[in-house]
Amino acid sequence: MTTFVDRVVLHLQAGDGGHGCVSVHREKFKPFGGPDGGNGGHGGSVSLVVDPQVHTLLDFHFRPHVKAENGKGGAGSNRDGGNGRDLVIKVPNGTVVQTTDGTVLADLVGVGTTIEVARGGRGGRGNASLANARRKAPGFAELGEPGDRLDVVLELKSVADVGLVGFPSAGKSSLISVLSAAKPKIADYPFTTLVPNLGVVRVDNHTFTVADVPGLIPGAATGKGLGLEFLRHIERCAVLVHVIDTATLEPGRDPVADIDAIEAELAEYGGLGDRPRLVALNKIDVPDGRDLADIVRPDLDARGLQVFEVSAATREGLKELTYAMAELVEQFRAATPVEEPTRIVIRPRAVDDAGFTIEAQADGSFTVRGDRPERWVRQTMFDNDEAVGYLADRLARLGVEDQLKKAGAEPGDLVRIGDREFDWQPTLYAGEEFVPGNRGTDRRLEEQPTRQSAAERLAARKARRQRPADEAEPTGDPDGEPTPDDDGE
Repeated sequence: MTTFVDRVVLHLQAGDGGHGCVSVHREKFKPFGGPDGGNGGHGGSVSLVVDPQVHTLLDFHFRPHVKAENGKGGAGSNRDGGNGRDLVIKVPNGTVVQTTDGTVLADLVGVGTTIEVARGGRGGRGNASLANARRKAPGFAELGEPGDRLDVVLELKSVADVGLVGFPSAGKSSLISVLSAAKPKIADYPFTTLVPNLGVVRVDNHTFTVADVPGLIPGAATGKGLGLEFLRHIERCAVLVHVIDTATLEPGRDPVADIDAIEAELAEYGGLGDRPRLVALNKIDVPDGRDLADIVRPDLDARGLQVFEVSAATREGLKELTYAMAELVEQFRAATPVEEPTRIVIRPRAVDDAGFTIEAQADGSFTVRGDRPERWVRQTMFDNDEAVGYLADRLARLGVEDQLKKAGAEPGDLVRIGDREFDWQPTLYAGEEFVPGNRGTDRRLEEQPTRQSAAERLAARKARRQRPADEAEPTGDPDGEPTPDDDGE
């Protein structure tokens, strides 16, 4: 049985960045030769590229999970980690990339068209790269940034110039088999064609492609039969050809009714009303078929449709039909503007763009959103006080603290950045210049003891017992004369 897949859900995971290294150079007679921790490598990205040798999404149906390679961690002696290899996925021409909620990310048409759908994480910097004039030997490094993780929907829409539409067993597969080198399955029962077939037709100096869409029936646009699955394959067609079975024995079927039913489904699906139509009255090699074609042709001519009486078996009338299709395709191509290469547009950041926003929440907390603050938080080693202090300095220099004050934040309020929550203490991180202490520590983050020591309690007790000089009892009379003692002296 033929397996054709034109819609899949891919679970993409880009590579994570490698962690930076914390290392100090050591050698004989030089125990502390300075930081030499290398940077982590970047994670691999996931990209989609159009390949002419790929015609279906079947491989992704069986292997929907895609993961790129992670970056390697840095090492001592200034050795940087290797970057993860990018993963390039080959997809058919005409693949539409969209999110799970239906937002279109890209329409991949044209061989070589590429899009990066999942970006690899940045590698963390080692302590050698973090050293500066004040922090000469950092005791921390940056963590690797996680790569993007997302689900995307790949939907294949065949790229063809002419689409053959009609009821099951109308002879579409037979017609495309004699017009081109395509070899579709042909049988005398409905729904023989379960997958769209593409064929290349050459007429003089004209070349175009023809798509044989599986049989449509009333209700196809709402999911009945196979129509809903394959109507998307005629969205890109420049010309639609109604292939009508003039020799059908089904009751209630006639060419005009078949065309009306198919047109109703196309109108309900939408977006196909402006495509030119041709009518191919097929199977005129059957005597009853030729008689019926002669009867209905005046009605179809009155509708302004170009009608051709053809036979896929004897190839009668195929030459005229082929030339008509080629003419309409050339008219469409001439009216279509020439696609220009994608221009790279550089949009500088606005002068008043701080690179982040602050949102006050209903519960009294504040949320900081922005690429740089969120990335800095993801790459911070929160078990290292020096790394946390470094993060606080970066946020202060970016202006996050000032904006939090303007937004009404008070000390102790909850602040969220990415997936982390903090109790805001502006007095600790004012961007002040300070000399770092021991490696891996930050004195600004040291908790002040709330309980007094024994020496402090003893000094306080003595201070309470000692009476101030101005509270001592006077030794003379109110006039300032000395008071004689008991001996009268």
